[in-house]
Amino acid sequence: MDGMGEFREAVGAWAAGGDGGAARALAARLPVRVAVLLEGPSDAAAVDALAARRGRDLAAEGVCVLPMGGAMSVGRFAGLLGPVGLGLRLTGLCDEAERRYYARGWERAGAAQEGFFVCAADLEDELIRALGVARVEELVRAEGDLRALRTFLRQPAQQGRTSEQQLRRFLGTKKGRKIYYGRVLVDALDADRVPDPLAHLLSGL
Repeated sequence: MDGMGEFREAVGAWAAGGDGGAARALAARLPVRVAVLLEGPSDAAAVDALAARRGRDLAAEGVCVLPMGGAMSVGRFAGLLGPVGLGLRLTGLCDEAERRYYARGWERAGAAQEGFFVCAADLEDELIRALGVARVEELVRAEGDLRALRTFLRQPAQQGRTSEQQLRRFLGTKKGRKIYYGRVLVDALDADRVPDPLAHLLSGL
């Protein structure tokens, strides 16, 4: 495991109630300058994929991309890592429905409110709208998941939903699928079609 991976694990243990000694030592040694607080691993996969497309090594730049396991954890992570904690600059992505958790966490941590970026529903929704339904379906076919998608679309619960909503729900129906497609969808984007929240996040790092 590389140093930034160790730091992520140490921060997770600290947020879960550990003493934080390992995280502090690693932050001083690496050093880390920015923490990107994300709701989950699929968001991290998308951020990493876009950085790679643009030839950037975020870990080498002192940027820790950190999935927290849910937006309600943001206050804890922001407090440990931000101005009142390790003194790192905070940034991140959140869903519109979770904006209040980020705003409260940023405020309590003494961080600038403009430091995080908000997706309309979630990042998958942003990516699907940027690519278009037809292109996403092409990618699903290319990845060998078309039969699973067609089976999913026949479910009564999917009737009456828009194609965008159906695709978004499909990506969350199997463990690991959202993470995998986080990379696939980002890699398929034209350079000028990157959703604003994701583009602004990366350009600010």
